[in-house]
Amino acid sequence: MQDDVVIRVVAKVMIPAVMLFALYVQFHGDYGPGGGFQAGVIFASAFVLNAVVFGLNKGRHVWPARYNLMGICGGVLIYGLTGVGGMVLGENFLNFNVLSSDPIAGQHLGILLVEFGVGLTVAAVMVMLFFTFAGRTAHLRLLSKSDAHERKISASKKRRK
Repeated sequence: MQDDVVIRVVAKVMIPAVMLFALYVQFHGDYGPGGGFQAGVIFASAFVLNAVVFGLNKGRHVWPARYNLMGICGGVLIYGLTGVGGMVLGENFLNFNVLSSDPIAGQHLGILLVEFGVGLTVAAVMVMLFFTFAGRTAHLRLLSKSDAHERKISASKKRRK
């Protein structure tokens, strides 16, 4: 697909649109269907589309492996610290009323933070899973080359003896 101009142009238009839709789902999740999990999967699909159309190496260039670890850890930290924030301020875990002077605004802020943490974690995990499974054939090819090289070395050592 890397040589097909039409697919590449359509992908360049679609990827930002998919990311924008993911943000809509993320921030509309308070008021309607959607939220962090759905937004994370949609956001990850933009990176998957990029890797499928432009190649796995360019996809890894756009989203390096260190971003996966940062996204997973950052999302879990945001979620956890938002919950602990209520405890620090004298309420129960994940009680967001105390995050603002107005309890309704505190609930809204808490839900936004929790949903953002979930979305970030899900997006990073989905991209990590894609790159892990998509890179499996290249990894197996490298392993088979490595095994063949080691067999040649061991065969040459046996001949020397």
